[in-house]
Amino acid sequence: MLGFRILPRTRSVSLELAARYIKLPVANVSDCMARMTAGGPALRPLHDGSKMAGPAITVKSRPGDNLMLHKAIEMAVPGDVLVVDAGGDCTNALMGELMISYAMRRGIAGVVINGAVRDYRFIKWNNFPVYAAGVTHRGPYKDGPGEINVPISIGGMVVEPGDLILGDDDGLICVPFHEAESVLEAALQVHAKEQKIMSAIEAGTHNGDWIGDALSRAGYVSAS
Repeated sequence: MLGFRILPRTRSVSLELAARYIKLPVANVSDCMARMTAGGPALRPLHDGSKMAGPAITVKSRPGDNLMLHKAIEMAVPGDVLVVDAGGDCTNALMGELMISYAMRRGIAGVVINGAVRDYRFIKWNNFPVYAAGVTHRGPYKDGPGEINVPISIGGMVVEPGDLILGDDDGLICVPFHEAESVLEAALQVHAKEQKIMSAIEAGTHNGDWIGDALSRAGYVSAS
């Protein structure tokens, strides 16, 4: 029944592919996806800044209720990222030290909560990736409804089970399963180009000649 579904994940990006992504900045990947997708500025890293990459297990939760999140932790395999759409409501925390410790023990790669968490001191001093919309001491309910491994949307970013989730200090991005290989190759090229620019900046040889060309194409006229 709609609202009470627990589904299997039928496809998933490999952990090997996720390991290649984790070496890249989220910004490089975003640029290769036409800058058209993001997890939203409200979802911020609350941990020590460690990067995150892995296949998504999706959870659609009633705001303030974490019953399906508990079930998803039991279903997850090492390397998975739990992505929870709780409507962005921060009235009640869906996860805290106990659940995070259990997720860590099970080898989960990180959690994304479009809602609130608690036990912030524990989170910020650990390297386990936790992205959330807010922090509150108020605990959750455990009644449902909710769904696991269904398509969800967070800040306009659609996430399907098995898609690649990548996170760093700039935020989150979801790379669709069928696009993961091609986006990776494009992002590697962008990253290599930016590294060359940085080397030129450090060497004092970088110039901004392209700026004049861009202004000319846009129709700007230099004052004499």
